[in-house]
Amino acid sequence: MVTIEVLGTGCMKCKRLLKNVEKAVTETGTEAEIVKVDDLNTIMDRGVMLTPALIIDGELKVSGRVADVKEITAFLQG
Repeated sequence: MVTIEVLGTGCMKCKRLLKNVEKAVTETGTEAEIVKVDDLNTIMDRGVMLTPALIIDGELKVSGRVADVKEITAFLQG
């Protein structure tokens, strides 16, 4: 199972990234746990200074922008 974390405080970009992640997971049939992290201290502890951010299995993939479904799909397919 893949752990996907979407880090952001709840802005529109953060919500859009979360929707894109959900769509990519559904389209690829990936078994994933999607975690929304919105606590600012936790986000900063992870070393993220720009949100939204995407972490897959502990690896920061995107920070400061919204990854599209195609890009997230590529991350999931490895």
